[in-house]
Amino acid sequence: MVRFIDTHRGAYGVEPICAVLPIAPSRYYEAKARERTPERRPVRTRRDEVLAVQVQRVWREHRTVYGVRKVWKQLGREGYAVARCTVARLMRRLGLAGVVRGRCFKVTTTPDLAAARPPDLVSRQFTADRPNQLWVADLTYVATWRGFVYVAFVIDVFSRRIVGWRVSSSLRSDLALDALEQALYDRALAATAPLVHHSDRGGSICRSGTPNGWRRRASSDRWAAWGIRTITLWPRR
Repeated sequence: MVRFIDTHRGAYGVEPICAVLPIAPSRYYEAKARERTPERRPVRTRRDEVLAVQVQRVWREHRTVYGVRKVWKQLGREGYAVARCTVARLMRRLGLAGVVRGRCFKVTTTPDLAAARPPDLVSRQFTADRPNQLWVADLTYVATWRGFVYVAFVIDVFSRRIVGWRVSSSLRSDLALDALEQALYDRALAATAPLVHHSDRGGSICRSGTPNGWRRRASSDRWAAWGIRTITLWPRR
């Protein structure tokens, strides 16, 4: 706005322009005075100019990989008494950022186009009249200090209880099958009561949630005796 007033002050004057723009005439005159006399600027502004040069220097000297914490630590070792929030504000203003190790998120649902996709028997009606009638399963991840941990779990829709779960440091294909196997051993299932195991269309679940995957761990007769039907949830369109 100061530059705009400088451009049009000869034709309209400062006060009429300030009456239209959201700036007071005193603010404009103070800005012009600070341009003529830099010593009139606030102490924080002058200090920020000095620190911004040092922050940029430290960031470049360390191969542009330092983040806020390491730049702040390095400035402290060099004798600069500066707060961490000040370093963060200056780096944000300068557009500087450190290198982040790894990705900030993990992809757990990757569709496998080659895997068989059984029909959806639930049709998004997640209700049950008895226990062990409908189980829903999924995979997720949890960020820890030592990296991402993958968790597979099976929930009984009737009781909203987690009936099976497994934790692993890698997204292996049989992680979902391990959670289902634990749920089958922990729950007393009747052979006459059918059970529907509902999961998403992720490649890990599609590969491990089929009878072929179950035969690696147990007998296919046991699968059929419990009446388990594995289905795949198609996403909404």
